[in-house]
Amino acid sequence: MTAVSRADFLRRFRRDRLAMFGLAVLILFALMAILAPVLVDDDALSAVASLDNPTWASPSGDFLLGTDHLGRSVAAQFVYGSRVSLFVGLMATIFTIAIGSIVGVVAGFAGKWVDAALMRLTDWFLVIPFLPLAIVLAAVLGRGIWNIIFVISITSWPSTARLVRAQVLTVKERLYVDRARALGASQLHVVRRHVLPNVAPLILASATLAVPISILTETTLAFLGLGDPTQASWGKTLEEAFQAGAISRGAWWYYLPAGLGIVAVVLAFTLFGRALEEILDPRLRER
Repeated sequence: MTAVSRADFLRRFRRDRLAMFGLAVLILFALMAILAPVLVDDDALSAVASLDNPTWASPSGDFLLGTDHLGRSVAAQFVYGSRVSLFVGLMATIFTIAIGSIVGVVAGFAGKWVDAALMRLTDWFLVIPFLPLAIVLAAVLGRGIWNIIFVISITSWPSTARLVRAQVLTVKERLYVDRARALGASQLHVVRRHVLPNVAPLILASATLAVPISILTETTLAFLGLGDPTQASWGKTLEEAFQAGAISRGAWWYYLPAGLGIVAVVLAFTLFGRALEEILDPRLRER
C-alpha cells in the first residue's frame, strides 16, 4: 500500500462498523461454504435419496429450512449453493480484474495507436447491453460452471480497464517516473516498480466491488436456466422454486433463504469494497 500504511489501514478499517459487519458476514458464509460437507450430507441434494421425505414440508426440527417439491432439504441446497455462488463470484472476479487490469495498464502506458485500439475494443463491449450478451454467450457455450465464469469475465472487464487506464495516465506523468526513465530504466521496470504499486490499491478496491456483480450475474443466468444443472446454487434454487410454483403455494421457505443469502453476500461485499475504496483513495479519505 502506497497511499496509506498497513497500521493506518487497519485502524481506519476497524473504525468502520459497516465494513467490519460486512467482513464478519463474508467470513461466516466462507466458513459455511468450506465446511459444507461437514455441515450437511450431500445425499440430501438427491431426489432419489429423498423419496421418503415429505414434500413441501415447512421448517421443523427434522428439516431446518423445510423441503422442496421433491422432498429435498432446502437447508442442504442453501449450504451447498453458497459454495457455487461464492466460487463463481470469486473466480469470475479474478479473471475480470486480470483482463481489465492488463488492458488498462497497456493502454494507459503505451499510448498512441495501442491505446486507441484497446479503448475502441473496450467501448465496443461497453455499448453492448451486458445481460443480453451474457445470455447469448451462455446459451451458445452451454451450461457449466466454467462457461458461466468465462461469460461473466469476458463481459465485465471494460469498466475495470477504463478505471485502471485513467490511473495509469496520471501515474506515468509523475516526476519520479520521468526520473526513472532519465536514469535508463526500461519500460518493464517502470511499470513493475512505479506504475503497478500505485495502481494496485485501485485494482484491489475494484475487485471487491466486482464480486457482487459476478454473483448477481451468476444468479441471473442460473435463474434463466443457463446455470450448471448438476450443481446446487442459489440461482438454481430460485429457478426451481419458481418453476415448481413455490410462490403460489406460499412455500416461502423454498425461495426466501436463497434470496436472503444473495442479498447478504452482495451487501457484505459492497460494504467491504466501499470501505477499501475510501481508505485507499486519498481523495475519498480527505472527505
